[in-house]
Amino acid sequence: MSGKKILSVLSTLLNILLFAVLVSMIFLVISAKASGGEPNIFGYQIKTVLSGSMEPTFKTGSVIAVNPDIDNKTFQKGDIVTFMKDKDTLVTHRIIDVQKTGNNVIYHTKGDNNDGPDMDPLLAENVVGEYTGITIPYLGKMITFANSQLGAVFLLIVPGVLLILYSAFTIWKTLGQFVDNKEVKNQTTKQEAQ
Repeated sequence: MSGKKILSVLSTLLNILLFAVLVSMIFLVISAKASGGEPNIFGYQIKTVLSGSMEPTFKTGSVIAVNPDIDNKTFQKGDIVTFMKDKDTLVTHRIIDVQKTGNNVIYHTKGDNNDGPDMDPLLAENVVGEYTGITIPYLGKMITFANSQLGAVFLLIVPGVLLILYSAFTIWKTLGQFVDNKEVKNQTTKQEAQ
């Protein structure tokens, strides 16, 4: 493969990569804003891990996928669930015990990295999702940044500007080659005419 072909392939790959980053960032920012914080992807809620209570299962700053389509009274010991601790706080911990009395189900939970179980028992009605086993390390920091005004601007504008600059450079380079080729043709035509 010649050097020009390699550069052409690399140029195409770079264009595709920059475009994919731009589209991904637009999706991330719009999805985060539309959902009021964290995006939903293919029906799964994406939650940012804010504490180390579940390490090493998932680390602080990671994102986890949570399935909101659940029957909140059927969980078993060992399942990892996301629940409302209070009206403003979501927590994801492991179920360590299940108590059933009539139609009521109460779960006892514990963070894998915590010394003891959570103080308050968990009513089944407060469970909002189940951890799917999908974790992406460090992406939560990016989502938190994307939710800020500076982050939204940065994640939309920077990839767009890079794509525009690279496109302008590619157009300028192509025009330069076109002009060079035209000059060579003109010189060849002049030499033939002499």
